[in-house]
Amino acid sequence: MLERRPGAQPQGDDDPWHTGAACRRDEVGLFFAPSKEPTAARLSREEQAKQVCARCPVLLECREHALAQPEPYGVWGGLTAAERRVVLARRRRRETELREASRPRRIAG
Repeated sequence: MLERRPGAQPQGDDDPWHTGAACRRDEVGLFFAPSKEPTAARLSREEQAKQVCARCPVLLECREHALAQPEPYGVWGGLTAAERRVVLARRRRRETELREASRPRRIAG
């Protein structure tokens, strides 16, 4: 499988957000874990990647891209894969709650 990093996609008219990504100037290894990476090293690397994301002008576009795909690996939009799974679960739960709240209620009687 090829590793992709945020902003490493080819430029296109329909998805130009990545051209301004701060990560385009950084090493791909910062955003994706090497195999068998120790936990302490992973946490440190992810924090460094998030620092790059924090100064990125397209952070929100990148994050939404990663959530919409969904991207299964790496740091995208300042979130790890695990953090993105939490965001997606919360969004699904909220959408379900909104659907339930908008349904007409039957009155017993």
